[in-house]
Amino acid sequence: MEVRAQLASVFHLDKCVGCHTCSVVCKNLWTDRRGSEHMWWNNVETRPGTGYPPLWEDQERHRGGWVAHGGELRLRLGSRAHVLDQLFQPPTLPTLDDQYEPWTYRYGDLLSGAPADDLPTARPVSAITGRPVDPAAGPNWDDDLGGSAVYAAADPNLAALEPAERAALLELDQLVFFHLPRLCNHCLNPACAAACPAGAIYKRGEDGMVVVAPERCRGWRMCVSACPYKKTFHSWVEGRSEKCIGCYPRIESGEPPACFQACTGRIRYQGVLLYDPEAAGRAARAPDDRLVDAFREALLDPADPEVIAAARRGGLSDGLLDAARRSPIDRFVRQWELALPLHPEFRTLPMVFYVPPLSPVRAVRADGARPVSGAVLPAAADLRIPVGYLASMFAAGNARVVEEALGILTAVRAHRRARTVGDVTAADAARRLSDAEITEETAEAIHRLTVFPTLRERIVHPPLGREVESEAAPGLQGLVGMRRRLRS
Repeated sequence: MEVRAQLASVFHLDKCVGCHTCSVVCKNLWTDRRGSEHMWWNNVETRPGTGYPPLWEDQERHRGGWVAHGGELRLRLGSRAHVLDQLFQPPTLPTLDDQYEPWTYRYGDLLSGAPADDLPTARPVSAITGRPVDPAAGPNWDDDLGGSAVYAAADPNLAALEPAERAALLELDQLVFFHLPRLCNHCLNPACAAACPAGAIYKRGEDGMVVVAPERCRGWRMCVSACPYKKTFHSWVEGRSEKCIGCYPRIESGEPPACFQACTGRIRYQGVLLYDPEAAGRAARAPDDRLVDAFREALLDPADPEVIAAARRGGLSDGLLDAARRSPIDRFVRQWELALPLHPEFRTLPMVFYVPPLSPVRAVRADGARPVSGAVLPAAADLRIPVGYLASMFAAGNARVVEEALGILTAVRAHRRARTVGDVTAADAARRLSDAEITEETAEAIHRLTVFPTLRERIVHPPLGREVESEAAPGLQGLVGMRRRLRS
């Protein structure tokens, strides 16, 4: 058995309020430069919706990710020979209309304009050409279902629903939405790295982050085409690709990633996952209905003595193994099976997982009558967000794993409401816990980690690895180690 470690994340969608604080923090820290105006390494989408760039999930159009063919994986973009043939004009790049033409305003018109009878305005102009533009799209243009008849109705995941169910979801009195924060998934099987002709994209051995070596990038942009999540961007000033680096400089200095620390809803969790690379390879080749289960089977129990022994043989430190045992990601993904990967059918094995959202609780009507489901907390099949829609996003269409996750969330909510609100009977709460196959202790642990987590509980990093031992200047160990890595 070979054991590898990866820094992974979980986003709890029930807690996201769509404030975009994470996006603004990331923008100010990493992409507040000329040439990166269109780069949103972190963005928050409203669902149903088309996302950013629009329709990024439509791989018939964008040709991203992998496909399993004859038991083998190949890039949807095409073979290596095909990639090289398209080197000078990639045919499947997002256009400027997709990513929106970045604009600014002629503020000088307000400060230096001649006196006039009309109120002066700052006209929008292109940040690229300086010419006047009429903005028509942006990274959160459809926020909170703005223009839902255009954006929400074009969501590719709605195709998984029956026509009547799809129409009912978009009716005004039934309309419900949730927010989906997205960043680079730092996949175990990154298509962007496989498609790069220059070999400029690689996974860091320390934490599994997928990063770009700028000195090797030649601006071929195949990584932009191959990434199915469209989280690799091309700088029109630098002439090279850029992407989320997982805030690894902050992690190496003992700080959480900026978007994690700034999150007002505390929806973001980060920690270590242990996995078997051979099993992960099999998971990437699994049929669609087995993808999530095979993905889970590739993850290893950090408390298993055999796993610990194999990890030590592979050079993993005791500090890293201890962090894996305390990891909230291991609990959400492997132990509780609550968090699911985003579009596992892309077969990149993403390392950002999502706890699916529960629909709003159905209130009791003014006349005292119960909702249609006969309970304050309806069954998964009666939720306002259709299970088929969530399964299309988080389970490659496998409704079973989504229903199981929603059943656990509903059981935890029923358990807590029976204890605090009293509108759910103890018998009903116990039945739901039994149906979800969890104990009261597990329900309390899920509730504790969801509602009251401290920063140290949400973000559990392994001890900082220092490549240089120095008794004379221990404070410089980290700087020297980083300098050596940069030189190498």
